[in-house]
Amino acid sequence: MNFNEKLINLRKTKGLSQEELGEELKVSRQTISKWESAQSYPDFQRLVLLSDYFGLTLDELVRDLDVQEVREKNFDGEKLSSLYQDVNEGKKLIKTCLVLGAGVLIFFVLVVAYGVFFAK
Repeated sequence: MNFNEKLINLRKTKGLSQEELGEELKVSRQTISKWESAQSYPDFQRLVLLSDYFGLTLDELVRDLDVQEVREKNFDGEKLSSLYQDVNEGKKLIKTCLVLGAGVLIFFVLVVAYGVFFAK
């Protein structure tokens, strides 16, 4: 039995909806749906939570899992490059904010200095 089939059986045995199981694991119903349709797999932390919740060992939970399939579904080059691009855009935004903040600070320092030294 594949992981997704096991998860469906375990969830239904407990009489839970996808949403209820998601609430227990602090993930969305859509995430549970993706796991059950084998579109993605839970990360290690969620696997531990699942095994504890259903009273299974990790081995019992993931036995017969095709590791290569998990790698292919969880490691997507586009996702990875998108993450790096988002990080770089965030760095650019932070630099821009710092430059603008420094400019505003210098402006106010000049205004205060003018008021102190030149305004009578």
